[in-house]
Order: sequence, then structure tokens, then C-alpha cells
Amino acid sequence: MKTENAALMQATPDSSLLRSLESVSFPTLGHFMEDGFADHHLRAMVPNVKVIGRAVTLKLLSPDAIPVNRALSQLKPGDVLVIDMSGNHTHAPVGAVTACAALNAGARGVIVDGVVTDLLELRSTGLPVFARGTSLLTTKKRDTMSSLFNEPVICGGVVVRPGDIVLADDNGVLFAEAPALAAVIDMAQASDRAEPAILARLNDKAPLQEVLQCVMP
Repeated sequence: MKTENAALMQATPDSSLLRSLESVSFPTLGHFMEDGFADHHLRAMVPNVKVIGRAVTLKLLSPDAIPVNRALSQLKPGDVLVIDMSGNHTHAPVGAVTACAALNAGARGVIVDGVVTDLLELRSTGLPVFARGTSLLTTKKRDTMSSLFNEPVICGGVVVRPGDIVLADDNGVLFAEAPALAAVIDMAQASDRAEPAILARLNDKAPLQEVLQCVMP
């Protein structure tokens, strides 16, 4: 029991780190990190969002809606449901009802390595939903028991573990463990603080070679 509790404490993101992540531009993290960035085909279905939360993972081995409903019932405030569709990019496991359920459970968002449906309704809920696209074809209530809950999954080409920090906005999705983010957060914040002055110099027609020589993209 002590070992399990220690592991749980280690996996729980530090609240101060999460607060720091609220203020940083996610693309700035890309200046200092290389791993954990999901495939660019995963994109925001609901625009103008910023997601910071803890990963709750689900791997669907068949297009079955029942495991999704079970996973939704386990969500807690601050969670992000991450669904690995096992390469199935035709059946949508998330739509208006599932998004509403996740929102009312306190979830920060849902990320599907596949497609979703009910696009207009998803946008009306305001819940951040990320996917590869949309489809009219949906999962079915089969209860095949062919799923894995809260085990490591693959999403956008990245291994995602339960409790990983999920960062997502209109630019893309990043999955990372807390120590990896803690190692770069100070540099990222410093970079963000420096950017307005750099933009001002560029707008003032300062010589580009002087302004850009030490600047990230």
C-alpha cells in the first residue's frame, strides 16, 4: 500500500506547476522539448481553447460505445479523457452526449486518436475536443469487453500514461510527465516574457540580424 501511495503522489502533477503552465504559451515549450508532441493531424474541433489536465486513458479494441460510457463515469474534475482507437479512424466514439457527460463530470477535455461526430453540438458545449476529423459513423452499444482502461495507450504517436499532463490548444497536443515540464518551465516563461520586446524591436524596424540572432522561431 505504501508503494502504491508513493507512486500515486509522484504521478499527481504539482499544483504550482499546473499554475505555471496556465501562464505559458504552449508553443514556447516546443523551443525546449522534443518528445511528447502528438501527430499534427490531431487538432482542435472546438476552436480557441487551452487545455491543461491529467490523462485518463482508454484503449478501444473494437468500435464499442459501452467502454466509453464506463470511462466517462470514472472521470473527475481536472481529467482529460484520452482515447486510443487502435487505428480505427472511421467510427466516432465521442459526440454530443458523451461530450456533455464529460463536461458535467468536470473534465478539462477529450482527445480522440480518431474521429468524432456532432461537430456543431460539440462546439456549443464549449468542451475542448481534439480529434483527427469527423464522421457520421459511430461506435455501437455492443459491450464486447474489448477495451483497456487507465493503462498506457498510444495517442497521436505518443505513449500516454494515466496521470500524464495533457497540454493542448489550437496549435496541437502535448503529453508529458511532470518532471519533464518542470525542467523547462522557467526557461519557457522567460522566453515568453522576452517576446514582446522582440516584437516591438521588429516593428520599430530594428536590423533583423541583430534582433533574430538569438531568437527562437
